[in-house]
Amino acid sequence: MRSTGRERPTPSRTRGTVTGDPMGSATRNQRVGKTTTGIIRHLDELGRIVIPIEIRKRFGLTERDPLEISVRDQTILLSRPRSTCVFCGASRGVEEHRGRGVCRTCIVELTASYR
Repeated sequence: MRSTGRERPTPSRTRGTVTGDPMGSATRNQRVGKTTTGIIRHLDELGRIVIPIEIRKRFGLTERDPLEISVRDQTILLSRPRSTCVFCGASRGVEEHRGRGVCRTCIVELTASYR
């Protein structure tokens, strides 16, 4: 039977950790600014999940928008890619080149080194 993605989560899964501490992690999550939505989605056969429309609208995400996937401790984080230069880390004047950010200064330096 295929999942519709609309299953109602059990209270022990929406708040707390895998060990079943229903209040401890919720308090910790509130301190670090995390929000528990109560929405549980399952991975499909290819490891994909669908981000609910409410969350996509809230963050202005549309089809084909890039998302950066990172891990912090036991948490998987999705965020918009940061616009920083892959060479020097600058955040001003960054342009995209082949899917990566490169600042104007580094573009000039790289161009000069190939002449």
